[in-house]
Amino acid sequence: MCIRDRFRSGPAPRAGDSVFAFGFPLPGVLTSQGNISSGIISATSGVNDDVRFVQISAPVQPGNSGGPLLDASGNVIGVVVAKLDALNMARLTGDVPQNVNFAVHWTEVNAFLDKEGISVARKPSLIKPDPNKIAASAKSFSLEIECTE
Repeated sequence: MCIRDRFRSGPAPRAGDSVFAFGFPLPGVLTSQGNISSGIISATSGVNDDVRFVQISAPVQPGNSGGPLLDASGNVIGVVVAKLDALNMARLTGDVPQNVNFAVHWTEVNAFLDKEGISVARKPSLIKPDPNKIAASAKSFSLEIECTE
């Protein structure tokens, strides 16, 4: 199945909705088969209310960036891009944040695809979560890309 067949249609995801992040975290250390983590949409905007991003609690590591953020039906709703710098936040606030991660907001992903003339099939999110099927689906359309200088 192609990623172009897996975008969400219907109502926008909301805070509290289940999400899954797929990627290839910590390349060379963890599995090269891909890795899935689960969480929720913590907020529908990012740092300082930046509407280009959503905050998620699904754990991510270096290597998850660029991977899909999936809804409970396995439909793509965003692209994983960052995690809050826990050490820097601990120095600033005296507290270590946990699972404060970010993905590109679905409206930004859709606007980019439209601008580039890339058409995608959209499917409603109607199915209850089945992490095994979501992981298998994400694995079928995700690749590890290593950047070197």
